[in-house]
Amino acid sequence: MSANDTYQDPLNSRYSSTEMKYLFSPRNRFSTWRQLWVWLAESEKELGLDITDDAITQMKKHQVIQDEEFAVAAEEEKKRRHDVMAHVHAFGLVAPAASGIIHWGATSCYCTDNADLIFLRDGLDILLPKLATVIEKLSSFAKEYKSLPCLAYTHLQPAQLTTVGKRACLWIQDLLKDLKNLERARDDLRFRGVKGTTGTQASFLQIFNGDHAKVEQLDELVTKKAGFESAYIISSQTYSRKIDADVLNALSSFGATCEHIGQAIRLLASFKELEEPFESTQIGSSAMAYKRNPMRSERLCSLGRKLRNLNADASATYAAQWMERTLDDSAIRRMCLPQSFLCADASLILLNNIASGLVVYPAVIKKRVEAELPFMATENIIMALVKKGVSRQDAHEEIRVLSHEAGAEVKQHGRENDLIERIRKKEFFGPVIGELDELLKPETFIGRCPEQVEAFYEREVRKALGKYYEAGTLKLDEAAELKV
Repeated sequence: MSANDTYQDPLNSRYSSTEMKYLFSPRNRFSTWRQLWVWLAESEKELGLDITDDAITQMKKHQVIQDEEFAVAAEEEKKRRHDVMAHVHAFGLVAPAASGIIHWGATSCYCTDNADLIFLRDGLDILLPKLATVIEKLSSFAKEYKSLPCLAYTHLQPAQLTTVGKRACLWIQDLLKDLKNLERARDDLRFRGVKGTTGTQASFLQIFNGDHAKVEQLDELVTKKAGFESAYIISSQTYSRKIDADVLNALSSFGATCEHIGQAIRLLASFKELEEPFESTQIGSSAMAYKRNPMRSERLCSLGRKLRNLNADASATYAAQWMERTLDDSAIRRMCLPQSFLCADASLILLNNIASGLVVYPAVIKKRVEAELPFMATENIIMALVKKGVSRQDAHEEIRVLSHEAGAEVKQHGRENDLIERIRKKEFFGPVIGELDELLKPETFIGRCPEQVEAFYEREVRKALGKYYEAGTLKLDEAAELKV
């Protein structure tokens, strides 16, 4: 049967990176189990247990599972209905000198849970530099357009002006929060370690004839070999499923940010103020050849929506666990953990691609500003009249009447906003007629936007990204390519 005859998860077939797909692949999963068995045997040997050099050598030689071994393990699982024991069997066949000591003293969760903690850690290590790269690229965009006035929107109605760059900083600020959340989730991770069936380490205490120090040493040795600084002192048969919930909460929060940013770009594209990258051969619609649909941002919203809901699976699974462990956590975790990381990875590929090629249309932005600016300038005009000795209440009433008249021209007749022309024609406004051009300059309405953008970048963005600059993990010259 061809792969085209079976369902394929789009996260795997269409959207995610090769490195993230490999991390959660069957080969990496079962090879990681084997690596864990190697670390356990090595450590047990170092602490005096009777394990031969030949056994360790054979295990290391066959640490990466080969294609033909998958069938062996699958056949054994059919008989045993136990995936870990099926893979113990398959590993023992290729490392016969070790067949009697593989998994010595361990429980299934020594493999499955420790492997999952490795995948959570390594998955976050893949995501974090990608997120930092997106933040830096959007920051460059924000600085470039820090002084370009544009309409702000409250209630999705035109409000006082902001700048294109200042608005981008709103997105960046949320992404910095996501970066912090993911870094904290990464830093909080510890290893389950070597704990036995219900977390008591009783089996290892028996193996080492009641020597508590050696049991602790074994736990520490395996933890260090796995690249963790420490292990959880307390566990049940599994590590607490609250850890999954904690990591997926951070990922889901990032998903909400993705949908929020994607929606903003889609709205701005509908106003023709800003566009995501659009390739020369790209087709927007099968029927309407002129269309330039924001498909990247729409996909970002779709993936973000999926991601922001996946944490519910982890929270529900944690809440549903009974006592030291029940197996109703297994099937759902096989789906929600990989899907969350693949979804976050796919979202970052999109964000990188979008941030690398955002297109701004200053002429359209200027036209939209000019259509609304007369109304926004009325407060400045009133204040200027008061300075000339005119009653504030009289000025307010004159402006109110003319504003309603101009608004009717726009809404009822589809004409241009002629408020300023009406003001110029009315004798009441004579004292400030010579100042109107200055009072109507858009740059006088943006407050401290340029200064805020610069301060934000210097004080917050650079500080947050410092470790990524130093490690050289930012890929600023690359615009992540979309598979489809």
